[in-house]
Amino acid sequence: MFNPTKSQDKYQVLLQINNAIISELNLHKLFTRIASVLEDTISFDFSAITLFNPSNNHLEMQPFGSTIGSHGIGPGVLLELNNSHAGWVFKKKKTLIANDLSRYKRFPFDELMYSEGIISYVVTPLISIDKVLGTLSLGSMNPNMFRNIDIEFLSLVAKQVALAIDNASCLKEIEDLKDQLEMENYYLQEEIKTQHNFEEIVGESAVLRDVFKQIELVANTDSTVLIRGETGTGKELVARAIHNLSDRKDRPLIKVNCPSIPEGLLESELFGHEKGAFTTAYNRRIGKFELADSGTIFLDELGDLPLEAQSKLLRILQEKEFERVGGEQVIKVDVRIIAATNRNLKELVEKKFFRSDLYYRLNVFPITMPPLRERDDDIPLLASYFAQKYVKKLGKTIDSINERDLERLVGYSWPGNIRELENIIERSMILSDGKVLNIPGSLLSETNQISNFVEVQKMDEYMKDYILKVLKHTSWRINGDFGAAKILGMNPNTLRSRLDKLGIPRVPPPKNYDIS
Repeated sequence: MFNPTKSQDKYQVLLQINNAIISELNLHKLFTRIASVLEDTISFDFSAITLFNPSNNHLEMQPFGSTIGSHGIGPGVLLELNNSHAGWVFKKKKTLIANDLSRYKRFPFDELMYSEGIISYVVTPLISIDKVLGTLSLGSMNPNMFRNIDIEFLSLVAKQVALAIDNASCLKEIEDLKDQLEMENYYLQEEIKTQHNFEEIVGESAVLRDVFKQIELVANTDSTVLIRGETGTGKELVARAIHNLSDRKDRPLIKVNCPSIPEGLLESELFGHEKGAFTTAYNRRIGKFELADSGTIFLDELGDLPLEAQSKLLRILQEKEFERVGGEQVIKVDVRIIAATNRNLKELVEKKFFRSDLYYRLNVFPITMPPLRERDDDIPLLASYFAQKYVKKLGKTIDSINERDLERLVGYSWPGNIRELENIIERSMILSDGKVLNIPGSLLSETNQISNFVEVQKMDEYMKDYILKVLKHTSWRINGDFGAAKILGMNPNTLRSRLDKLGIPRVPPPKNYDIS
């Protein structure tokens, strides 16, 4: 029990609490120090604060300092405003004292406190600038411990605690906004540096009009979209069109190129990390999902995600929440996901290289971007579009394309799709003089030679065959002097990442299992 009669005793305690507030920014550590100061002057066995959470209209309890019991009144317990001692204090903005719970229990929560050993308690509101943030509670295993407590003094302590909470909340908000502005600035600078294949989807073919209809249908929903198509067909432009036609158009469209992120940094890149989470984490970093809150995230080449990252992505889709690397706070986000891939995800699912539950979550509204060879009618339009683009960029005076060369462009198979067409037009513009654009025959024949080689065997396929031979030789052993990584001259983690990318299992597959 404490009933200070000397003002200097009160001021000494308040001064110690004030010094703790100034020197300690971590709230949990601060409350523990405050409890230690109060224990020298007030006898209690339990101390806790409750903070109001407007999202669920409850008070959340956070014990600190002296605690008793184990589960009933532990961290995270939610208290209703209408059926708890803390709720009554929060709404009335008055201090409440219970002298003997063995004789009288006013609230349902009193029964739980009594079962944990608390016989008497005092609860006072945490008020900062006329705003009630929560409550400060002290409990005792003895009756009548707070009958004569100085309520005015306890209210002054509570005001200082409330001020510390309010300041910490403001500092966190400022820090979060600073991090977000820095990340948005970085992202916008990267966007400025990025050169897109073309600024809008160009074409009038029937297959492209079907794509336009699908974009219009899905844009104003929040449904997840999976864009499929070969490399160079313009999948990113479809994602941008969906975002720009949606209600989220005023928020960022954040692009993530999945294969370009090292496996060890993928979680940090997507979900962020706390300061000190790993050796090089010198500062807290906001991840791409947090940055895209209320907007859209575009996951390009999703089929290259390793299985571990797939499970974390599934949680985002299901729960709309995650934790930063090294953090404990659950962060909820409202993000629309648009994914793209040039791989057959269904085949990857069958071969156990892609999670089936993630595939079905992503495949809500699939859109297939047709390859250029199926858009013959669009090739003259695209060639003209790129020609006009590079007339301005290169300072040329060209105003038309040689008709015979244009026919050759229409008859070509375009294994590199629109990206290949743009490259050929740019190179032809550099080589051409006069007002008519001529497409040198060597450019298409050179491209044909490359495509013929690709048809024989792509580099990835050659690498996959070679790695498989080494793995069979080592009985699928990756580490060690006689492991596959040593033979291939690769870091074991790099090899594992390469296995995932090439669709090779990390362990010996069952007999008769096709991994071709």
